[in-house]
Amino acid sequence: MHPYGGHSEQRDRGVTVTSTHQAGPPAAHAVDLTKVYGSGDTQVVALGGVSVEFTAGQFTAIMGPSGSGKSTLMHCMAALDTPSTGQVFIGDVELSSLNDKKLTRIRRDRLGFIFQAFNLVPTLTAQENITLPLDIAGTKVDQEWFATVVATVGLGDRLKHKPNELSGGQQQRVACARALVSQPDIIFADEPTGNLDSRSSAEILAFLRRSVREFGQTIVMVTHDPGAAAHADRVLFLADGQFVDEMIDPTAEKVLERMKSFDATTAGQVA
Repeated sequence: MHPYGGHSEQRDRGVTVTSTHQAGPPAAHAVDLTKVYGSGDTQVVALGGVSVEFTAGQFTAIMGPSGSGKSTLMHCMAALDTPSTGQVFIGDVELSSLNDKKLTRIRRDRLGFIFQAFNLVPTLTAQENITLPLDIAGTKVDQEWFATVVATVGLGDRLKHKPNELSGGQQQRVACARALVSQPDIIFADEPTGNLDSRSSAEILAFLRRSVREFGQTIVMVTHDPGAAAHADRVLFLADGQFVDEMIDPTAEKVLERMKSFDATTAGQVA
């Protein structure tokens, strides 16, 4: 395991989050990111000037109360949504400078995605779903790496099955393998264990942790589960569209205590 660290630099009322052990450019980073929906009385500020770095080879979890901007941040970082202002970089490539074709290529070639709803193609087998991004790109499958990924997620005997023949946990393992098989710069996981039972969740989180430890994969995961966040190297906490805290080497207990402080603050505001 690489030793990771971080520090929090106060910026306005939010926190600019960077790493103190950054070797080379980060896998992804954002500068003064804002996202505003609507206007006038109906205006909602989902992100209010967020700056953050995601270190290569590190597992980061993003947590916060409902409506804090977690998914909005991930969608902007993953080129699935466009920020109102600010910059997003994948490596040294700034996303707003790219046209739609180049953005599609970035998503296809350099990013991996794992969603709560699995997002598998029902008419394809597990193997076809895993290799789908490479097939679309016209890229040859590295059979040795494919075998490594399949063995890691334990799907060797399920490759010919279609999604409706697999359990929820098995479907999510297919989605994890699909994200990893193209060896992306960074994988974005949005509540990847949200639809799974505790055993399947543990298997998925163990796989994600192993992919960081053994393969040097970079993972950014949005989650509401302190137990899931404890698998990460660090946890970033969002509230009201701003980073407000960072935790290195988290435990489920420490994360839960931090989240309780959000609940107490919210209750105080309501009262």
